[in-house]
Amino acid sequence: MGTTHSPVTLEEFRENVSGFVREVAQQSEPVLIESSEGPSVVLQNAESYQQMLDRLDHLEFVEAVREGLRADQEGRVRPAREALAELQQKLGIPD
Repeated sequence: MGTTHSPVTLEEFRENVSGFVREVAQQSEPVLIESSEGPSVVLQNAESYQQMLDRLDHLEFVEAVREGLRADQEGRVRPAREALAELQQKLGIPD
């Protein structure tokens, strides 16, 4: 996804909703729609939105792996069997 389309006012958007929707559906650049208070809504096509979600998911996964590696390096992890046995005991779950 590249840069956003030049911002449009809410009034401009209202006057040409179908034109903006058609344009955004065909291109990957979102349209920033501004109200009198400033930026308020982004119109984005489904494909570029999904790509953004996929990238975010990937970045969150990478960060979770990094946090796990940090935890391991700092000694904040322990074997799963040990942790599960402790949990089983705390919850009173029989063997």
